[in-house]
Amino acid sequence: MMEKEAKIYVAGHRGMVGSAIVRALNREGYHNLLTKTHSELNLCRQEEVEQFFAEEKPDYVFLAAAKVGGIVANSQALADFMYENMILEMNVIHAAWQNQCKKLLFLGSSCIYPRMAPQPMPESCLLTSELEKTNEAYALAKISGLKYCEFLNRQYGTDYISAMPTNLYGPNDNYHPTHSHVLPALIRRFHEAKEAGLPEVVCWGTGSPLREFLYVDDLAEACVFLMNHYSGNETVNVGTGKELTIKELTGLVAKVVGFTGEIKWDTTKPDGTPRKLLDVSKLEKLGWRYKVELEDGIRLAYEDFLNNPIRVER
Repeated sequence: MMEKEAKIYVAGHRGMVGSAIVRALNREGYHNLLTKTHSELNLCRQEEVEQFFAEEKPDYVFLAAAKVGGIVANSQALADFMYENMILEMNVIHAAWQNQCKKLLFLGSSCIYPRMAPQPMPESCLLTSELEKTNEAYALAKISGLKYCEFLNRQYGTDYISAMPTNLYGPNDNYHPTHSHVLPALIRRFHEAKEAGLPEVVCWGTGSPLREFLYVDDLAEACVFLMNHYSGNETVNVGTGKELTIKELTGLVAKVVGFTGEIKWDTTKPDGTPRKLLDVSKLEKLGWRYKVELEDGIRLAYEDFLNNPIRVER
């Protein structure tokens, strides 16, 4: 268990996941938190990271910093996604080990699993077949991070764990029109269509892929739970265990936003992985289950979108 007075570093505290982890820690009485903005600490600079850890000596680390994006961003910036994510992960994890950090939680992504993995995807299917090509660079970086944690545990007896969340959404999400993930992209698209009085909205693909979505504050609570209750080399899936089609999701977002026009599908655009449902039985057996249902979460996310225009990048 993390001591209440322990020094806890949340890497990426301004992002959607990191800010949710800070909220979860504060709710549970952890207030001795270390946070640094990118301008204060560039995690891609090894010397800066090593100096920070040597000076601050955090007891626990939540590694939520990452370069992230949707299908377009991932496919257009393959080298950038691989380099930046691998560099910052290795810098932080290595510096934590060098400075005797008690425990570290590394956050990955469900895209680490094979494109045609068994459904729902158990943790054991990692590296059993090829990855989805549209986000292969990001997935390889995340696999490297979780494997480095595992290898440190095996070689040096550290207590470094990893969690693999499903698709996330919620406060502080990125609503960029082309570089965001599917749910925030839909929120923005339907909102702007409603405001402009457009008769229709065109969405990518066929609408047939199945997806699972987790409200980010649920993930944050799971991360704190795992830090306090789990140790092991195998990663832990974090999700709801429920899925719906992208077509069903668009209908749900349109309903929440209040768009009443027609929804059309551009089938020349890629669908991505056909199905990505996580097997969350391991986490449920440990004693944790999600709380926020999808429609309620989308309403909360839409409120955040309306109240935080700074997140709506042009």
